[in-house]
Amino acid sequence: MASTETKSAQGAELAGVEAGLDALEVAGSGRTPLRKTFMDKIFPPIVAVVVVLVAWQALITFHVVDDPTKLPSPADVGGEFKDAWLQGTLLAYIWTSVSRGLLGFLFALVIGTPLGLLVARVKFVRAAIGPVLSGLQSLPSVAWVPPAVIWLGLNNSMMYAVILLGAVPSIANGLVSGIDQVPPLYLRAGRTMGATGVRGAWHIVLPAALPGYLAGLKQGWAFAWRSLMAAEIIASSPDLGIGLGALLENGRNASSMSMVFQAIVLILFVGIAIDLLIFSPLERWVLRSRGLFVKS
Repeated sequence: MASTETKSAQGAELAGVEAGLDALEVAGSGRTPLRKTFMDKIFPPIVAVVVVLVAWQALITFHVVDDPTKLPSPADVGGEFKDAWLQGTLLAYIWTSVSRGLLGFLFALVIGTPLGLLVARVKFVRAAIGPVLSGLQSLPSVAWVPPAVIWLGLNNSMMYAVILLGAVPSIANGLVSGIDQVPPLYLRAGRTMGATGVRGAWHIVLPAALPGYLAGLKQGWAFAWRSLMAAEIIASSPDLGIGLGALLENGRNASSMSMVFQAIVLILFVGIAIDLLIFSPLERWVLRSRGLFVKS
């Protein structure tokens, strides 16, 4: 009799735990209110921007910096944006650099992914070029601009070459790091089910290594963007158009700090926008697919 009561109690307890988990799942799947999204995601960056603008203007108002050639006012920089918009060149500056950066990053993705798989899975290849990839990752991307100009000339091919040399090592090393953290049990289970070679890499290795791979992609984009800016600053030419890096260099040549600040703001804006629009959703999807993303 006591045994029956114990089993009943245990069954009731398990049912209660299951009901609680179901309730948590239903509660977590609800849609986040717009007000909460605004307060958690949008309002804090707005406050940060306002604080920066107020502090910036305070330096001008209280004559901490009196020389406008060293620190222009926010209104002067805003005037540069207004003039570029009215002239129809603002979006052209952005598109010139963004189109190059994204296309170069896609090329780096196509090259860096199989290279990372090869380094991670073949011991001889890892011993041969693994240290080289790590060395290339630590090499400043600006160092590739002079040889790329000599080899390829002042054209878009030179820009893409600099992007590839900056981004491929980061993407490959990120994938290698992700694969190194894959539990061996996954690989053995995949081989047992016949997932070997390319099928094993596609269905087992890459999905399991996705968090490390995504980290490598984010770092690869950062290196690609910085490499492109270095190339546009150093290797400016009328045939290449005016991107954000060339705009920055034009501001320096004209001794126009307002134009320099305009270029810096645009470079930061594009970098943040790409992260928010592409990499942050990918990261949330990866975490959610592994049950690690919890709404607060």
